[in-house]
Amino acid sequence: MIITERNKKVLLIVLIAGCFLSTLNQTLLNVALSGLMDVFHVTAATAQWLSTGFMLVNGVLVPITAFLMKRFTTRQLFISSMFFLFIGSLLCACAGNFGVLLTGRMIQAIGAGIIMPLMMTVILYLYPSEKRGSIMGTIGFAIIFAPAIAPTLSGFIIEYVSWRWLFIGLMPFILIVIVLAFKYLMNVAETTKAKLDIISVILSTIGFGCILFGFSSAGSKGWDDPVVITAIIVGMFVSTLFCLRQMKSNDPLLNLSVFKYKIFTLTSLINVLITMIMYADLILLPIYLQNGRGFTAFEAGLLLLPGAVINAFLSPVTGKMHDKYGAKPLFITGLVFIIVSMWGVIDINESTTYSYLMVRTIILRIGLSFITMPLNTAGLNALPRELGSHGSAVNNTIRQLSGAIGTAVVITVYTMQATSHASELSMKNENISAIKLKALASIFGSSDAYAFMLILSFVALIFACFMPGKAVIKKSQGESHN
Repeated sequence: MIITERNKKVLLIVLIAGCFLSTLNQTLLNVALSGLMDVFHVTAATAQWLSTGFMLVNGVLVPITAFLMKRFTTRQLFISSMFFLFIGSLLCACAGNFGVLLTGRMIQAIGAGIIMPLMMTVILYLYPSEKRGSIMGTIGFAIIFAPAIAPTLSGFIIEYVSWRWLFIGLMPFILIVIVLAFKYLMNVAETTKAKLDIISVILSTIGFGCILFGFSSAGSKGWDDPVVITAIIVGMFVSTLFCLRQMKSNDPLLNLSVFKYKIFTLTSLINVLITMIMYADLILLPIYLQNGRGFTAFEAGLLLLPGAVINAFLSPVTGKMHDKYGAKPLFITGLVFIIVSMWGVIDINESTTYSYLMVRTIILRIGLSFITMPLNTAGLNALPRELGSHGSAVNNTIRQLSGAIGTAVVITVYTMQATSHASELSMKNENISAIKLKALASIFGSSDAYAFMLILSFVALIFACFMPGKAVIKKSQGESHN
């Protein structure tokens, strides 16, 4: 089927709009959790399930998206995912108790889990490898701009209107995208009567679900909690069985042969580390600002806004740079910025200024703009077209797992070091107040956690140095496509 340039643009606009709403919806609740605890009279651990539950559903759904994209058309998948997003939002907006709100979030997650891999696969079908960087950069603007404005937007709505408007406000826009999809969205690839490997679905759901649950719960329950230990061990074991089954299958649910391609494997390793750093920073910085310095959730969100907006606007620029110069120089440049940003917060204290932290966050986000979307582009470009949907599913699975594991590990470092510093401070000064002790321990614990993230940044830089240059990549792409 021949698709004109105009139709490509219309298709891309509809997909980007859906992706923007999906990403915005996913991040809107981050600063609203404390308020929802009071509304529904639940603990912090229970309220956290609004984020953890969303991530769990998203994480277990992603591995089967490659099958879904073979079995169903682009229109069917996209419109269905937007309907899930709408129904979930409607349920959340009308929720009279926490159980209904959580159910609505999980329904939203079903829609969100399909959209991103679908969009990446569509790009692989529509555009040649030399143009994908620019297109990915444009998409990156939408993907990054949504979480950029989410904390500030959410803080404003919570403070001046009602938490229900976090969902009510999204619903008209979701309906508009559904109408546009019915009118303009076309099918990109041919479907096949692919058979669903039920055993693989069960294994991936249990395996990835347990890993995500275990690491997500470790921050609140502790690593020695029997539930956490059991979940992680079961998750690792079942995930291993899943991987072995995929390698032996003639028609795998998730084709792990993508790791035979060196460039894809390298970008996956960098993806793990960058995702760990990015997710952990989004959790750690607000903890430092609110627990250590006493800033409000709205002020914490406002500090993140300039850097995230700059990141979004730089994304199309770095996409074009990827097409022109290749991935390696972008990765190295981006990681230098990230290392500088981490170095700048390994000795933060109670007098570190708000403006200093804002500049530091801008530096971090400039670095991420050189890496996040070019990372996807370089990895997927290395694969032949028939493995594109599997590569996209693997990328998103890695991102989900890395985000959960990275956050849990960094928060554990923070908690252990904060406890240690609290003990030392109380021994040195017996007259210190409990509030002062908690604040100082939080500040010093944050510094130590950032030192750990600095190490991760250096490891990512080492991997980036092993990336081949543009000429070598172009040659390998030709061989893989042949």
